[in-house]
Amino acid sequence: MKRFSPVTAFSAFMIVLLTMPLGHAAVILLQSALGREHVALAGLLLGVAGTGLMLAGMFASRELIATLLGMFGGLFVWSGWIEIGFEYYARRLGVEPLMLNGEVVTKAEYLLMPSSVGFFVIIMLYYLFGVRSGCRFFLWFQRLLRIDSRLAPARSTRNVAMTTFMEFIMLLWGFYLVLLFAYDDHFAGDRHPVTYFVAFGSLLWSILLFVKMLKISQLAYAIRYAIPTVLIFWNFVEILGRWNVFTEIWIQPSKYVLEIVLMTLVFLILMLSVLFGAKGKQKSEEKQV
Repeated sequence: MKRFSPVTAFSAFMIVLLTMPLGHAAVILLQSALGREHVALAGLLLGVAGTGLMLAGMFASRELIATLLGMFGGLFVWSGWIEIGFEYYARRLGVEPLMLNGEVVTKAEYLLMPSSVGFFVIIMLYYLFGVRSGCRFFLWFQRLLRIDSRLAPARSTRNVAMTTFMEFIMLLWGFYLVLLFAYDDHFAGDRHPVTYFVAFGSLLWSILLFVKMLKISQLAYAIRYAIPTVLIFWNFVEILGRWNVFTEIWIQPSKYVLEIVLMTLVFLILMLSVLFGAKGKQKSEEKQV
């Protein structure tokens, strides 16, 4: 029987959850420090650093380290080469942000991002029809479409860092597209029933996934499972921010320094505890052998 591991699930969930606002805040602070004229360089360097983290994860001896390096690598690549990349071209092409009552409701780079939906669909088609994925979501569709027997069997070993890297980027990309299309008045609108469905459907879905996480005792696997759980939950957070239910302090980190510092401290404590805890557990198991 699978035993419940609430500490493992909570730790994994909180690490991934805090990665989201702190990642946003770090990019904004980096852009402010370097100035808008150097934003393209900042994006380039972030992407290179993220790729380096992912490659380092490929050679990591511990699955937990490979998982974390893949996740942070994905975050850096997304922030640098994708988000800042869209921002650079939006500014260069003179794309104006969407304004409402004198406030920015959608940044210019996010107005461009839906144009990437074709590339996203192509990659998803590959995962759906090209390989027998290890993802249960894809496996369910492959069985439903009765194409699973025609696909090449999954490899017995896999690159944990690259898998985590791709999972993080594809989920971020996919849910950004979902939210941006939901916010678009040409398709729905931020007060449309579709957006309410996305918000509360995401909340319910993330709760169900978290309940399943409680049965995962291996921390590395729990963190990989927490990535979709948190990113689905983040849809709910993003939409609440869009509705002005709360202030998204990570968008203006210079105004909420204390809160950002406290979040960073909690994140670092969690990271150190899981890293040293896992290392101690590994040494204990080696001694028993």
